[in-house]
Amino acid sequence: MPHPTQVVALLKAQQIRHVRLYNADRAMLLALANTGIKVAVSLPNEQLLGVGQSNSTAANWVSQNVIAHYPATNITTICVGSEVLNTLPNAAPILINALRFIHSALVASNLDSQIKVSTPLSSSIILDSFPPSQAFFNHSWNPVLIPMLKFLQSTGSFLMLNIYPYYDYMQSNGVIPLDYALLKPLPSNKEAVDANTLLHYSNVFDAMVDAAYFAMAYLNSTNVPVLVTESGWPSKGDSNEPDASLDNANTYNSNLIRHVLNKTGTPKHPGIAVSTYIYELYNEDTKPGPLSEKNWGLFDANGVPVYTLRLTDSGSVLANDTTNQTYCTAREGADSKMLQAALDWACGPGKVDCSALLQGQPCYEPDTVAAHATYAFDSYYHMMGKGSETCDFNGVAAITTTNPSHGSCLFLGSGGKNGTTYLNSTAPAMNSTSSGSSGRYCYGGAFTSAIIVIRVLVWSSLLLY
Repeated sequence: MPHPTQVVALLKAQQIRHVRLYNADRAMLLALANTGIKVAVSLPNEQLLGVGQSNSTAANWVSQNVIAHYPATNITTICVGSEVLNTLPNAAPILINALRFIHSALVASNLDSQIKVSTPLSSSIILDSFPPSQAFFNHSWNPVLIPMLKFLQSTGSFLMLNIYPYYDYMQSNGVIPLDYALLKPLPSNKEAVDANTLLHYSNVFDAMVDAAYFAMAYLNSTNVPVLVTESGWPSKGDSNEPDASLDNANTYNSNLIRHVLNKTGTPKHPGIAVSTYIYELYNEDTKPGPLSEKNWGLFDANGVPVYTLRLTDSGSVLANDTTNQTYCTAREGADSKMLQAALDWACGPGKVDCSALLQGQPCYEPDTVAAHATYAFDSYYHMMGKGSETCDFNGVAAITTTNPSHGSCLFLGSGGKNGTTYLNSTAPAMNSTSSGSSGRYCYGGAFTSAIIVIRVLVWSSLLLY
């Protein structure tokens, strides 16, 4: 991990106003002081037993990790453990004590109204999650969950839930369509319908959030809001994880950001945004396990964006958006005749200046339809302001973060100046478009309240609300 001051510099540069730490690292909390950034700190699982068995131990933890830094460091939330029921089941019986003891320490310091206490749970404790109306928590955890929900309700806190459509998709053996997992827009006839409520679901994320609400209602708890404490998609995976890719990670996180910030809500609670942390801030190159485990980050350890989120006209979003380093290229394996037709259109009715493709000019080589089409597609894409539907060309084009420049052939957005110029053009898009084009998932909107969540020294995420 970068030094805490470097992490905070990145957060400030990105105008990130909320951050979740997966421990309570003193150096990180000091670096966050006087920044105004709202901070969620965590009690690690390895400290749970001590805190859950001793009120004084809990009070001491709060004194050292919260009161010592507050209010200079704007701590707003304490996450007690992480997925305790799954990862540390033997500690489950004392989890509610840990929550109560931590809260009591806040009450004693008159901070209970400013700082909320909860514990992140894995969505896997929800059984029969579809249809959502039939969902319920694993009954074996009811002795823990029933008093926990009463605690959350009485303290005005929220149910913290980690939701990973990637894993739901991977474990479904083809039952869950990829587009449904990626929050891609679906036609109504492809949405999943809850036969009991007749609510339509267009993505896994909403279905899981509503499943949590129905599961809570099953235990007679109806007014505890859901806070999604982790969600994201890996950008790289092993050979048996082909859908862990840059394009899918970009698509999922971009669509999730739009979904949350548009305050779409869920079918059960429309119009009420689901506050969500995106996992994670940095890639974890030394983390054990599959390759995908190392590649959930938005940035590498140097603060360089792993990919460019597909957000247009969104103001100050993240550096990997404000740099606008996206390109439109010919799809690999696209039909050559369709590429030629799209190339002819771009250089003709599309009004792209294709003079750089002439023999002897910088972008003539390699003299292939795909290479020439990529130049023409990207020129049109930039000429049209990189708007939605401008990188489609009947499905033979796709947006990428990889700069296709080569040799002296420099593409727009790469800092180069070839013969292509921006035209004040209103040339229409091609008549037919492919619903599968990644260009369909650009959108406009403000991104002023995003939050990146960091696990200091280990891993991290981003909160939207």
